[in-house]
Amino acid sequence: MRRTLAALLLAVTTTASARDPLEGRTPGPAKRCVPVTQNRSLTITADRVILYRESGRRIWRTEPIGACTRMRPMDTLVIEVFGGSICRGDRFRVVTPGLSIPSAPCRFGNFVPYDRTKVSGATK
Repeated sequence: MRRTLAALLLAVTTTASARDPLEGRTPGPAKRCVPVTQNRSLTITADRVILYRESGRRIWRTEPIGACTRMRPMDTLVIEVFGGSICRGDRFRVVTPGLSIPSAPCRFGNFVPYDRTKVSGATK
């Protein structure tokens, strides 16, 4: 299915984190698409792992489909967003600080939601 809405180019500088942001969270079923806005946080935690923080309660985890070179913490992801979602198969490029040439196109895999674990009716 081809999307006909205008594309929004979104460049997001990613950050590194010292602790595991998925700790204390439970994975749910994978989804094909997730809603995206410019004020949300994308993080590359390790080679091939991208986390998208939707809210304090939910973080989405994805990996690129196939090879994706030069993807490390502190890199910038340049994402082509069509409509208000990023979906499996959507393309992005990686730009490493100090280098002006972006990587070859990479594609997002499925998105797995990780929600905070609830204990006794309260959220941790």
